[in-house]
Amino acid sequence: MSAAASWEPGTTLPPQTYRITRADLAAYAAASGDPNPIHLDEQVALAVGLPGVIAHGMYTLALAARAVSTWSDDAPVLELGAKFTAPVVVDAEQGAVVTVAGTVKDVADGVATLALDVRCGEGTVLGVPRARIRV
Repeated sequence: MSAAASWEPGTTLPPQTYRITRADLAAYAAASGDPNPIHLDEQVALAVGLPGVIAHGMYTLALAARAVSTWSDDAPVLELGAKFTAPVVVDAEQGAVVTVAGTVKDVADGVATLALDVRCGEGTVLGVPRARIRV
């Protein structure tokens, strides 16, 4: 779907799937300035009660933004938001897979409102994720 495409309420946007590796987390930690060891060190993550190394919440939200950008051919994003509801556990060998799906909820005055569904496996990892884009 492109920015020039017809954006109709109820349109289902094709799911986008992203694989996350521990190397991705290390690169994100360096780029973002967030070297919290729960994102990098299995023993530290387990010691604080997490099920393992977890992805940065903002990295997960960035994947949602990437999906929006893909659907809209880089149309201006006016708003992007979500609640962080569950961690994305990134296995040392298998990594993790995050899938972002979306639905056009409303279009008015050249702005499309999208409801997003962001999951890792069967679980939802972002609560009430949404985006508004200029179309």
